[in-house]
Amino acid sequence: MKGAAHSLCAVFAHLQLGSQAVGCNKKFVLCIALLLSISTSPTCAQTPAQANGQFENLLADAKSFFLKGNLAEADRTVRLYLESHPNSADAHFLLGHVLFREIQARAVIERQLQSQAPNPMGAKKAMGSGPSDATGSKAIQEMAKASLAEFTAGAKFRTPTADDLKTVAFNYILLADLADADKWFTKMLEWAPSDWEGWYYLGRTKYNENRFAEAISAFQQCLKLNPQNVQAEDNLGLSLAGLGRIDDAAAAYHQAIAWQARSLTKNPGPYIDLGTLLIDQNRANDSIPFLLQAVEIAPDEWRTHELLAKVYTRAQELPRAQTELEKAIELSPQTANLHCMLAPIYRKQGLEEKAKAEYDHCTALSSDSPSESSRQ
Repeated sequence: MKGAAHSLCAVFAHLQLGSQAVGCNKKFVLCIALLLSISTSPTCAQTPAQANGQFENLLADAKSFFLKGNLAEADRTVRLYLESHPNSADAHFLLGHVLFREIQARAVIERQLQSQAPNPMGAKKAMGSGPSDATGSKAIQEMAKASLAEFTAGAKFRTPTADDLKTVAFNYILLADLADADKWFTKMLEWAPSDWEGWYYLGRTKYNENRFAEAISAFQQCLKLNPQNVQAEDNLGLSLAGLGRIDDAAAAYHQAIAWQARSLTKNPGPYIDLGTLLIDQNRANDSIPFLLQAVEIAPDEWRTHELLAKVYTRAQELPRAQTELEKAIELSPQTANLHCMLAPIYRKQGLEEKAKAEYDHCTALSSDSPSESSRQ
């Protein structure tokens, strides 16, 4: 191209200098030559090494966007890089992490684990929000599958890291595949045994599989690595209750409560779980202080209002039970059991129209979600 520029310059120069009939001038010739030389100058031309360097910068930029939480740009940039580097394990793994993070996965994972969790008596807890709950949405499951596909693609070119395997396990939780989640949490912990969070989520997974003894071991290991972890101690209590070790479970809940006594931000979990344990042990009145404390900590947690409604219903304090259930429904309108509980309370107080409306809601939501009543 540079030779062509010189040839064109020579032609224009010959035309200008050799013939007065041609309406060109030296300035025009110089302008053309300059434009051609700029477009083909060695300072602008890219060698293969320079082009490769620019693509490597794309991957570095994608990683930077990801670390800064700019997921849209991370997604776009890493996909652009993959167009020219389809065999890049790093890029596939990074896209897998980006897709997982785009789900806002940690909050979703908590809800997914809760929705599958057994209570100490073996029945499922009703912790989801019914059929419309985000954890069951097709979009989230498709994104989890897409994330897994990227990790699978990357694994063809190099061995994933423990952090990669942790995200793989989280994706399986989102897909409600506890067996594979268990498998990959276990594998990543072989490589990163000091990862307390990995032990915590392995414990949560084991608990949801009704493998309570193994869950206890996982939570104990988590607590060794991260002492006074309130969530781990609370879930240790749940696992102990799952084995029927009621006194040990209550001790774990009290310990979790004590650890956060001076904390400005408290976790309502141990208060709720201790309250539930006391209700199950026919000590409903003893549960009230703990449940009221849970409401103070997290007023928008509908489960606590449901539990208080159960306590007040047993005590025949129907107006209080009604208030708590109405609040619970306001917070979780798609949970069938709340409507099923409220209907007879209205009926007992002579509120027939309201009772009928709640019975209708109960029937409609239960038919939409057949497993709802079995999770109570």
